[in-house]
Amino acid sequence: MSSHDKDHVERVVKIAEYIAKKEGADLKIVLKAAELHDIARSQADHASKSAEIARNILKKEGYSKEFIEKVAHAIEAHSFSKRIKPRTLEAKVLSDADKIDAIGATGVARAFLYSGEHGRSIEETLKHFEEKLLKLKDLIYTETGRKIAESRHKFLTDFYNRLKTELEFKDLEVEK
Repeated sequence: MSSHDKDHVERVVKIAEYIAKKEGADLKIVLKAAELHDIARSQADHASKSAEIARNILKKEGYSKEFIEKVAHAIEAHSFSKRIKPRTLEAKVLSDADKIDAIGATGVARAFLYSGEHGRSIEETLKHFEEKLLKLKDLIYTETGRKIAESRHKFLTDFYNRLKTELEFKDLEVEK
């Protein structure tokens, strides 16, 4: 089990499918992009490498050059750290779905899985919340994605605040 395993991909596919249907995006492009978005996750610059691998797979499967490039763009633009602005609705949908899976209760669980995988402390994980996770809600592109992100962001914020309170021992009652 890992923070970016097949379960993450399956959740992103489900979230992306839901958003795509609500927003009127091309479902075929969204689903292929979601399925392949982290195929090179273990490599540096995974988004570019995943797009490259997706191009090769889709070419072998006989998809049109236009379809392949739309899928590849969505994959390249999904990454938080790459800062590539999605140019299509389909790319926005994938970006939103991936971000939504990084917040809420699922996001908290994934953050701590990732921290365990990389030997990060609780304090370092809180820094990750501050540098990335707590910012994701404001980077959502679609109206449907924003609606989903609102409640997940609230949970994430509540958890973050509670954990900080406990780590600072501000929740302890002092006996007189």
